Amino acid sequence: MVEMDNIISVILGGGRGTRLYPLTKERTKPAVPLAGKYRIIDIPISNCLNSNLNKIYVLTQFNSASLHRHITRAYKFDNFSRGFIEILAAAQTTENMNWYQGTADAVRQNLRFFNQPNIDFVLILSGDQLYRMNYQEVIKMHIASGAEVTVSAIPVQRKDAGHLGILKVDEQERIIDFFEKPKEEKVLDSLSLPASAFDRRGIRAKGRTLLASMGIYIFNLDVLNDVLKEETNKSDFGKDIIPEIIKKRRVLAYFFDGYWEDIGTIKSFYEANLNLASLTPNFDLFNEKAPIYTNPLFLPGSVINACKVTQSIISDGCIINDAEIHNSVIGIRSIIGKNTLIQNAIIMGADYYESESNIRMNRYKKIPDIGIGNNSRIAGAIVDKNVHIGENVKIENVNKVDNLNADNYMIQDYIVIIPKGSVIPSNTVI
Repeated sequence: MVEMDNIISVILGGGRGTRLYPLTKERTKPAVPLAGKYRIIDIPISNCLNSNLNKIYVLTQFNSASLHRHITRAYKFDNFSRGFIEILAAAQTTENMNWYQGTADAVRQNLRFFNQPNIDFVLILSGDQLYRMNYQEVIKMHIASGAEVTVSAIPVQRKDAGHLGILKVDEQERIIDFFEKPKEEKVLDSLSLPASAFDRRGIRAKGRTLLASMGIYIFNLDVLNDVLKEETNKSDFGKDIIPEIIKKRRVLAYFFDGYWEDIGTIKSFYEANLNLASLTPNFDLFNEKAPIYTNPLFLPGSVINACKVTQSIISDGCIINDAEIHNSVIGIRSIIGKNTLIQNAIIMGADYYESESNIRMNRYKKIPDIGIGNNSRIAGAIVDKNVHIGENVKIENVNKVDNLNADNYMIQDYIVIIPKGSVIPSNTVI
């Protein structure tokens, strides 16, 4: 590992986060809880810190208060470090009165922050992906190859191409073609690479014939300035900028073959979380050489009494009594009552413990305590933070409804979602 003081990292926080709604109803996408105790933003920030990159900007524009609070509490640099993590929320200026129109426009509107003395490169990252990468390896390849832009890419199968940006490279890793979310078979045929293209880079194809952009870009700073000022009508890197600049710039691909998952949709977020609770997860949270950092909450250890727990994550500060928990993620400060079953579910927990006076007031109003009451069953669901669930409640999509929008819950891709702060009275059946 070497110091890389001439690089700025930019994490794109995303727009309204509509694909993760209602988890993004009251928070921006990078602030959504992950794996019980983390936030999504902790993944790219930890990758940066583990790569000795400590000049980081996070670009966002919607519901950024909780994200700002989390970053302020979690990431502090001492007085002798030149590192920083700052949030750049969209703001009206005399030069621009608009919101961010896309990923490239977000970077364009903030170029003045990146044009600093002794900065040569800008690393652009997505804020809704789960992966572990040493960015130093990408940066070293970028510098050694003389590239103006480097795009990190991962081998994928044809069935996955419809929601990714697919690129084609020549023998020198130069990108010669790029299509955003191709679906036509002829286009996929033209983008397909032989197994030898992966073999010579030390990657086994395993039936994968396509190369997908990971949304991770390294730009020479002068090139980034030129491109964004030349293409003022181009608002997105994947859709607009990359397909255009491969025609006139030296744009290379960096091959990556580790675990990588876009967790920007309810289904992918749900599946990735449950996979983290498995005995052999695709993403290792126990890697001491590249830890995932987050806000230290100083919570007590969880109290678990007379419970049966299999293949699950139990976070700090929980109180669980005589319950069954299978293949689930239980978030911080979760309180789960007697004879309750949690299965294939994500319980995000709570931001606080209720005071006795608050509990008395809520009970007077017939509002259940925060947590999950006795004799309840929750399966195939995501329960957001600070939810009040009473006794004898059943939350399970037994009728296999694919999508539904109700008053106090939603169903997306067959997954039941209870929004943050909802109240589910006793004896409710969902």
